[in-house]
Amino acid sequence: MKSSAYRSDALMLLTALIWGSTFVAQSVAMDHVGPFLYTGLRFTLGALAILPLVLLASPQGKNAERRFSKPMLLGSLVLGLMLTLGINLQQIGLMFTTVTNAGFITGLYVILVPIFGLFIGMRTSLGTWGGALLALVGMLLLSVNADYSVAPGDWLQLTGAACWAVHVLLVGALASRYDPVRVAFCQFVVCAVISLSMALLFETFSWDGIVLAGPAILYGGLLAVGVGFTLQVVAQKNAIASHAAVILSLEAVFAALAGWLFLEESLSVRGFIGCCLMLAGMLIAQLVPIYLERRRALAPVQQEPAGHH
Repeated sequence: MKSSAYRSDALMLLTALIWGSTFVAQSVAMDHVGPFLYTGLRFTLGALAILPLVLLASPQGKNAERRFSKPMLLGSLVLGLMLTLGINLQQIGLMFTTVTNAGFITGLYVILVPIFGLFIGMRTSLGTWGGALLALVGMLLLSVNADYSVAPGDWLQLTGAACWAVHVLLVGALASRYDPVRVAFCQFVVCAVISLSMALLFETFSWDGIVLAGPAILYGGLLAVGVGFTLQVVAQKNAIASHAAVILSLEAVFAALAGWLFLEESLSVRGFIGCCLMLAGMLIAQLVPIYLERRRALAPVQQEPAGHH
């Protein structure tokens, strides 16, 4: 394996660690500020963090259309709306569930992406459906209470995961046409403006509360949004698809570890089995299609008669 691939794996592992541990920052921040204010402030910081990249990258000539064009701005607005919905559902959901549950249920977006993709003509495989079934069983074990009900926070996280799946599909459509750094910057600004507006309308806050939440805001804004995004973009340039799928799925595991380490959260045996099934489902849903695609790509080469070189 090339050294660039090893470096990509290391960067993605760091990204998954940052994103997983951010669930703790999100949970802790709400001891001092409301969910909308926290989201608005962290995405303001995130936008400022990647602003230098936006200013430095200036495509010319044939790539001039990748600047801030009207179609790109409209697409980024829709993307930002979906980001705002997903992140605020996740943030509010954390008020009613644990960091562990939030991390694993949010991770289900990797299964929902190919399922939602069916509606826009994407093909899916048996591996995706098998992974989805495993993950569903895992979520039931993790989330269903003794009275056979699911905590409101878990429902919010699941709805948020659906938003993240749509967000991923939109990113795929926009990033191939426009500069991904500019698209990211625009969606961060949209999320920041809407979230701060919601905070002004629905939340009461004080400067003291913002100061107390400061470390969590800095972590969530500069590290999770600014650095995390940049690392992901850099890492996936030379990433091996199967490695990326496995490593980024570890975000849920890091969330659980961070919840145990910093918030003293614990899992029942049933919850632990549920988490394992969900992680297995996520991996199967991502890796089986990659494996089948590689087999299809190699099949014509293997069947080619000798002498045709």
